[in-house]
Amino acid sequence: MIPHQIRVIALCVFRYKGKILVCEYNDASAPYYRPIGGTVEYGEKTEAAIRREIREEIAQEITGLKLLSVLENIFYIGGATGHEIVYIYDAEFTDASVYEQESITVHETGGVTLKAAWRSIGFFSDTLRLVPGGLLPLLNADKPAGIP
Repeated sequence: MIPHQIRVIALCVFRYKGKILVCEYNDASAPYYRPIGGTVEYGEKTEAAIRREIREEIAQEITGLKLLSVLENIFYIGGATGHEIVYIYDAEFTDASVYEQESITVHETGGVTLKAAWRSIGFFSDTLRLVPGGLLPLLNADKPAGIP
């Protein structure tokens, strides 16, 4: 995170049986969860960025890419303020076997490796935060009938 700069990112929500795929991150105060994605590079469209990020992070291809919303996220982490414009996409994996995996290894920039797992919307709370802010209400409003 570069201080005093607004970062543009693209995240993708993958849904399966009432759950979404999220990575767990740790802040000094508490863990938080975020869908897979990352920074939009200069001169890159957000659709291309999310496709690239999914390829880089979990070596998968996607289909049915649809923009759900754009959120502005101002947050505090590691004693610093961050500011992001977040493009939230919805898509499906072309390889259906991904949905059956309990967890997926995510390779981030700088050699950092994380695990992504399927979590129900009801899993998230004030202490088990889904970020960016505004994403949980968006997903609750967008979920199909009968999905908890």
